[in-house]
Amino acid sequence: MTPFLLLGASLLVIAGLAGLALLWPAKSSRVAAPQTRLDAAIPEWQFAELHATRIRASAARVEAAIDAVTAGEIRGFRLLTWIRNPRLPGSGQKPSILAPPADRPILAVATGAGFVELCRVPGEIVIGTLVVVPEGVGPRAPEASVEPFAALTAPGYAKAAMNFLWAEDGVGWVRLSTSTRVVATSPGVRRRFAAYWRLIYPGSALLRRTWLAAIRRRAERDEQRVG
Repeated sequence: MTPFLLLGASLLVIAGLAGLALLWPAKSSRVAAPQTRLDAAIPEWQFAELHATRIRASAARVEAAIDAVTAGEIRGFRLLTWIRNPRLPGSGQKPSILAPPADRPILAVATGAGFVELCRVPGEIVIGTLVVVPEGVGPRAPEASVEPFAALTAPGYAKAAMNFLWAEDGVGWVRLSTSTRVVATSPGVRRRFAAYWRLIYPGSALLRRTWLAAIRRRAERDEQRVG
C-alpha cells in the first residue's frame, strides 16, 4: 500500500472511530441520597460536569459575585458562545446565555431567557431549563421550583440544571463549585443529545472554569476593597 493510500485509510478509520464515539450510548448515574437541591432537581442523569475553585472572601461576598458577574468579565465567554451560536454584530438577536450583553449579570441573562431559578437556599443556587421538549408541547420554560422540575419524566424531554454551591473552607476561604447535569427521558432523545454533548463538552467545561474564575476575581476584589 502506498503512503497516500495508507494515510487515506488511517483517516477513514479515525473518522469512523470519532463517529462511533459521538454515537456511543450514554450511561445513567444516580445519587444514592440527595444532599443538595441539585440532587433533588436531577437525581438521575446521563451527562454531567463538575468544576470548583477556592476563593479568599466571605460566603456573602461570593454569593454577591455570583449574582453580579457579567459576560464581559468571563474571559472567552462571548467568543466560545459565538462559536456555538454564530451571529452577526447588530443582528438584533434577543439576549440569551449564548448571546449575552457584555455588561449585564450573566445569571440574570440566563434566567431571563430560557432558564429559571429553581431554588435559592443558603449556600446554593439552582437554575434549570428544558433543552428538548416533545414536538407540539409547550411552554418550553419549566416551572420555577425543584419538585415539578424533578417530576417531569414524560418521554421526549431533555432537562438541564446547573448549580452554584459554596461553603466556608477554612478561615477566610470559601469553596465554590458548579455542577451541570442533563437527563433525557427517552432513548431517542438520549442518543441525539449524546452526540451534541460530546461535541460541545470541551468548550462547555472551559466556559464554566472561566466563569468560576470571574466570580473569584470579583469576590476577592470586593473583599479587599471593603476590608
